[in-house]
Amino acid sequence: MDSLHHARQIERVAALSEAADGTAPLDEATLMALRHPERFRSWVEGEAVAVLVDDQVSLVVAPEARGRGLGSKLLDQLLGDVGPGTRLEAWSHADHPAARHLAGRTGFERVRELWVMRRRTSIPLPRLDPPPGVRLRTYTDDDAEAVLRLNAAAFAAHPEQGAMDADNLAERMAEHWFDPAGLILAVDTSEGAEGRLLAFHWTKQHSRELGEVYVVGVDPEAQGAGLGRLVTLAGLHHLADLQVNEVLLYVESDNAAAIRVYRDKLGFTHASEDTHVMYRRPA
Repeated sequence: MDSLHHARQIERVAALSEAADGTAPLDEATLMALRHPERFRSWVEGEAVAVLVDDQVSLVVAPEARGRGLGSKLLDQLLGDVGPGTRLEAWSHADHPAARHLAGRTGFERVRELWVMRRRTSIPLPRLDPPPGVRLRTYTDDDAEAVLRLNAAAFAAHPEQGAMDADNLAERMAEHWFDPAGLILAVDTSEGAEGRLLAFHWTKQHSRELGEVYVVGVDPEAQGAGLGRLVTLAGLHHLADLQVNEVLLYVESDNAAAIRVYRDKLGFTHASEDTHVMYRRPA
């Protein structure tokens, strides 16, 4: 079976899994990679699939095929093919007992937790009040270079987001959900600033009911001025105006400062089952 057929099977099994579990088993980067055969390797066993993108492993078993050892079999095949000296990472897009068992059996260690936090749009939002010298506006094509530059600086320690280049930006903006009105910029209007980009909030509308705080980036030189909260709030107002029922966001579980803002200032909550776990196998 060629890569194109594998990609279709992977997407089908992932859709079945998401419908049953309520959680997408593949992240955005993996789904994008499936469009490009040279970007991924795959292993398929009936209704079970494994995908390798760079050093990222994804393993999905359709609901009706679970409990037969197919996931374990595929993971063993993948590990045998890549060899014992290869560093690998894998996400469990829920803190699932089966993932913990497989990780322990194959030498993967739990290294990271990512929280999903949620808020209902029926909760009133604080007033949007930009400080003097800061203007909020929406994205235009002329802003691409500035967004990429700020994104690289803001996420230098986060390779998943910080590595975004012009091609990846264009690919994301070609998605059906992209709306330039949902990419909100905070620019410096003080004398001599020439509209320098200070922060941005890229929102995503998944469906009529669900929106997302997709990416919030703040220029490191502008940290501490409350711009992250400002652009996040602006995006929440935008999503509320679209009449979605709920907004979600992803945040590192150890990012206490961000969690405090999201929880105490913006009304987000976190449930224990809304925890994604990264496992890593050292080289």
